[in-house]
Amino acid sequence: MNSHRGKWTWVLTVALVAAVLGPGTQAGADSDRSGLPEAIDTILGDSRMEGGVASVVVADAASGEVLYQHLPSTRLMPASNTKLPTSAAAMEILGPDYRFTTDVLAGGRRSGSVLRGDLYLRGTGDPTLLAADYDELAAQVAASGVTRVEGRLIADDTRFDAQRLGSDWANDDEPYYYAAQISALSVAPDTDYDTGTVIVTVAPGAAAGDKPVVTVTPDTDYVDIDVRATTVAAGGANDLTVERAHGTNDIVVSGTTPVGGAGTKQWSTVWEPTGYAADVFRAALADHGVKVAGPTRLGRQTPATAKQLATHDSMPLKDLVIPFMKLSNNMHAEIVTKAMGYEVSKQGTWSAGLDAIAGYLKGVGVDVTKVRQVDGSGLSRRDNFPATQFVKLLLAVRAEPWYAEWKRSLPVACDPDRFVGGTLRSRMCGTPAALNARAKTGSLTGASGLSGYVTGADGRELVFSIVLNNYLASSVKPLEDAIVVTLAKSTAEAAGSASVRGGGTNTDVECTWRKPDIC
Repeated sequence: MNSHRGKWTWVLTVALVAAVLGPGTQAGADSDRSGLPEAIDTILGDSRMEGGVASVVVADAASGEVLYQHLPSTRLMPASNTKLPTSAAAMEILGPDYRFTTDVLAGGRRSGSVLRGDLYLRGTGDPTLLAADYDELAAQVAASGVTRVEGRLIADDTRFDAQRLGSDWANDDEPYYYAAQISALSVAPDTDYDTGTVIVTVAPGAAAGDKPVVTVTPDTDYVDIDVRATTVAAGGANDLTVERAHGTNDIVVSGTTPVGGAGTKQWSTVWEPTGYAADVFRAALADHGVKVAGPTRLGRQTPATAKQLATHDSMPLKDLVIPFMKLSNNMHAEIVTKAMGYEVSKQGTWSAGLDAIAGYLKGVGVDVTKVRQVDGSGLSRRDNFPATQFVKLLLAVRAEPWYAEWKRSLPVACDPDRFVGGTLRSRMCGTPAALNARAKTGSLTGASGLSGYVTGADGRELVFSIVLNNYLASSVKPLEDAIVVTLAKSTAEAAGSASVRGGGTNTDVECTWRKPDIC
């Protein structure tokens, strides 16, 4: 594997390569060669990449000098590395202090405590809205003196268009929380902010033959639970499945769970998140003594004459990028994409948002004619980026005034805190890259990526992008880790390198996309 240049040298022994790569390496006696290029070439020659393709670039962060490159311009599926351009563009276009606002407004006229008109719930895309936030909005409505609404509850999600799913997303991903529908109004069931989903918890019944006990978080009637599962005797199989039927909010719980067993906890997407938000808000209004006489209507714009009764602001973007990037949240990526479209062109669409991202990339020197981005998250298999363009972006953002806040959002190798280590928290432990490398992970079936920053033992910061495709192995994460560990090492440390054989628990999807989170 050639097409590389660089001046760094290491004494890289056969033992080092074998220790870093773990099982499956093809390193032989001639691996006792000095030089960064030879070290990375040896890693990429591992049998797990047989028949696959790799685009890899390493550069000096300060000077931009390219130290290594292999197929630098070959476009590959980047998976969640796509979130790098999306998040960087969002920090520039929306700004670190940008907040999503959700308002409740009164249409018509007030007569004492009675609103003789419609009540509007207007969203702008906040992906962090919890049931508790809707409860607070309802409390504000009650505090304004309104106890009865004679009209309807109107859920205004018109800030974004009605296209709920991204281009070329796999239809068999639709029930799973990492592919939730996108709306300007939604609900998150947890403080990972998995917007557009509910959490279904299944516990075994008291005795064999009983139906399991199922609860939904948040407590909502928007989804219907069909319990087909059975409790079996202690020691029996715990093989529960929870899946929503396409085009409905019917969630079927099937399988078996043993008496005294753990049951299961699963995240499920909802069909039409705007209706979900309206349902949670209507229930909160009732809890605060506010009766809405009319039905709920979705997707209608709030009139300019409506008067504000309540408001809620999200956390600023500089804080939102933490769960977004650390946990590789696809929905956050798509929401900020549409928000950028609205900010730039008053169109909350994917196409407008992607144009906004491309405009930012072009402005910082990324050649947008050499990439294809069709969504904000990388869930689409039509996204195509070469490593060299990721490196250009990673170099360019270092000059941005918001760079420190953005870099803080990147997962940190081997930091156990989920909101620091993120999707890297189980990787590269016991190596010089631990608590050192900051990078965005990416995983789809047959596609893996790792792009970010690492500091070498000499104190020099390096920028790297590794995009691997078309492999058949269950995971190539150990190879990515081996490259980054090599970058973090020095000659003196080489002989005592720690192994990163397992490469964590990642296989063919981002580990945080499999709830409960197993990273």
